[in-house]
Formats: sequence, C-alpha cells, structure tokens
Amino acid sequence: MSLSNTKHQGCDFLLCITIAILVLFGLVMVYSSSGVYALEKHHDSLYFLKRQFIWLILGCGVLWLARRTNYHHWERFTYPILLATLLLLLAVMLPGLGLEDNGARRWLDLGFITFQPSELAKFALVLFMAKSLVKRADKLRNFAYGYLPNLIVLGFFFVPILFQPDLGTAMIICAVSFTMMFVGGIRKKFLILSGLALIPFIASAIFTAEYRMRRIMAFLDPWQDPKDTGFQVIQSFYAFGRGGTWGLGLGDSSQKLYYLPEAHTDFIFSVIGEELGFIGASALVLLFLVLIWRGLMIAYRSRDVFGAHLATGITLLIGYQAFINMGVAVGLLPTKGLTLPFISMGGSSMVVSMMCIGVLLNISDQKARN
Repeated sequence: MSLSNTKHQGCDFLLCITIAILVLFGLVMVYSSSGVYALEKHHDSLYFLKRQFIWLILGCGVLWLARRTNYHHWERFTYPILLATLLLLLAVMLPGLGLEDNGARRWLDLGFITFQPSELAKFALVLFMAKSLVKRADKLRNFAYGYLPNLIVLGFFFVPILFQPDLGTAMIICAVSFTMMFVGGIRKKFLILSGLALIPFIASAIFTAEYRMRRIMAFLDPWQDPKDTGFQVIQSFYAFGRGGTWGLGLGDSSQKLYYLPEAHTDFIFSVIGEELGFIGASALVLLFLVLIWRGLMIAYRSRDVFGAHLATGITLLIGYQAFINMGVAVGLLPTKGLTLPFISMGGSSMVVSMMCIGVLLNISDQKARN
C-alpha cells in the first residue's frame, strides 16, 4: 500500500485527553509554584506563566504539524535531522552562541528566545535508533554491522551532552537507546558489556566534578549536610510531609517561598505534593502511566516495524524522564536537573515533547496492521 493511500483509523482519543489534562495542569502549577518568585524577580507574578503559555501555543502548533505529517517522512530525513542536531549541540560551546547559566552551557542564544539542543537530541536519537533497527534487522546479532554503528552514533551525542555538563540527559539517551536496542533484538551480551564499559566514564564524570559528588552524598544521606548539599532533598521531603493525604490547597505551598530551589522546574512535583497531597501526586503519576500505556499500545498496533520502534522510543523518552524527575523529588534518585514533561517550566522541553506526541498520534492514526 502506498503512503498516499494509507487508511486512517483515527488518533488515540485517550492519549489526546491525557496530554490536554497534563499541559493544562502544568500551566496551573507553573503559576502556583512561580508567582511569588516572579513577582519579586520580574515584578510580574504572571511572568513565567505567560512565557510557558507562549511555549505551549508554539508546542500545540508543532504537535498539529507532526500529527499531520506521515511518520515515514521522518524516516527519510533521519540523517539530516541527526547531523543538524549534532551541530546544534556543538554550537552551544561557541562563545556568543552558547548561553551559560549556573556553570552549564546547555542553551543557544537566538536573540529573541533560548533553545536547548539536548532536548531535540533525545528525539533525534530515538528517530535514528528506530530507523537503524529496521535497516539492520537481519544483522542485529552481529556486533560490527548490527550494534557498533548504533553505539558510535550514541557516543557522538553522549560526549557533547556530558560536557555541557548535563549528566541527566546523557543518562536518559543511553537508557532509551539501550532499551530500544534490547526490544529491537540486539544481543543482551552486547548491551551488558557496553553498560559495564560506561561505568568508568560515569564514575569519572561524578568523581571529577565536586558538585556531582556532593549530590551523590546528599542522596545517600541528605541530613549529613542539611543546610547545603542536602537542602533541596530535605525541603522536598518537608513539602510532601506537609501535604499529607489531601494537601494544603492549591496555591498554599510554603516550601515554594524560597525554601525549595527551582520550585517551578526541577522540583515542581514537590509543590504538587504539598498543595494537592498524596491524592494529587498519585493522580499525576496515574496520568503518566496512562500515557505510557497508550504509547505502548500504539507501538504494538503500528502498521510497520519502524512505527513500532519509533512509538516505543517516544514513550520511553517521556516515561523515563517523568519518573526520574518524580524519583528525584521523593528521594529515590540523586538530583539530576531534569524537567517534568508537560508540567515543569521549560520551553524547549515543552515544544519537543509536544512534537513527540504529534508523531505518536500520527502513528496511531495509521491503519493498524493485521
């Protein structure tokens, strides 16, 4: 069947509803968690809300375009997208283009906006892995022809992201890529050996950067240094403890009042726990579980193998990042600096995540395979 004659079954309605609830809830929580801070820093309590709303509108436009674009077109342009994304990652290091904040160079200064190329790199790698797993389907158990090319491309992205420095995103792309390769049929021995080979790089990244070492120590025992390294995690614990079962009420968080750093980005889940309690936090977790369920169902019902791999990768990408962010907030993981998809303040994350959902909806729109 030609692409032009592809039949449609309608996009996934439950996924659409879930995303709509997430982004609207995210707007509410961005305002709730940032209003006081925005008023003091920018003299406008709506400052972050207005910026996030603009990014959301842009994200909706990108979602619509991705939803209308046959996902096979992404496969055709995989390599140009991959190359362009790699160049953007390298451009971050150039003076005058890269924007530094808190010791990290992760953003491109485009004058009227800033953009974080590592967010696009996540999608580009998912796209490449999906194409590669299809292209090398009969060679996946061969190290040199089926596995090594994937590993090399992953390395080209892993290294510049690691040196931004952004260990959290570097670990995300590794986790998603390795899972996609495992699902795709790459031999487990190759993946295990690669994982073992990564340990020295990760250990070096941790032990050679004092702030990362302090994060690990704070994760193991935040009470050892409650006023410095353990401060974020402890304040997050306080937020969840104060919230209890039902929460203090929307807008009534006190931990967001300069006790909880990055309350509208990295630790927005803590504010949700304090204001809406265990019930509200659990409802958010349930929404992400629904998103993952629908994404995996779309992968299972995809009309071809490329669509199945692409849907799986997108679902893993959003799911992993969501649960790492929430895991950090409740103290199950060391601090990573990753946003909560669709919820946290962050323009690059919002636009790329919405684009991913648009691609996912287009895959669901194609006639299911028999």
